[in-house]
Amino acid sequence: GPMWAYILAHENAVSLWRSLMGPTKVFRARHTDPDSIRGAFGLTDTRNTTHGSDSPASASREIAFFFPEFDEQRWYLQEEPQLRRGQVYYSAQERVHRPLGAQGAQIT
Repeated sequence: GPMWAYILAHENAVSLWRSLMGPTKVFRARHTDPDSIRGAFGLTDTRNTTHGSDSPASASREIAFFFPEFDEQRWYLQEEPQLRRGQVYYSAQERVHRPLGAQGAQIT
């Protein structure tokens, strides 16, 4: 089936996403965290439906692999502060969140 890759941005993105995924071992996930992604949908330990980086350093390496056009340093310096300052909208065409401008105008 298709594979989707996303960059999740949050101060605690690694730990929050890992919590939503559930334990790596599907058998354990089914018994200890059945409402997690792996607990609900995992088939085997190698077909466990989802992946998440285990640290910010791993996330940087994996982002560079899956999104070679993404400039993480530029994002942290230019886009991330804008996103923190105001409301955002989701651009379905770009599949990315963008900041709203003054009076709610979309910044393109």
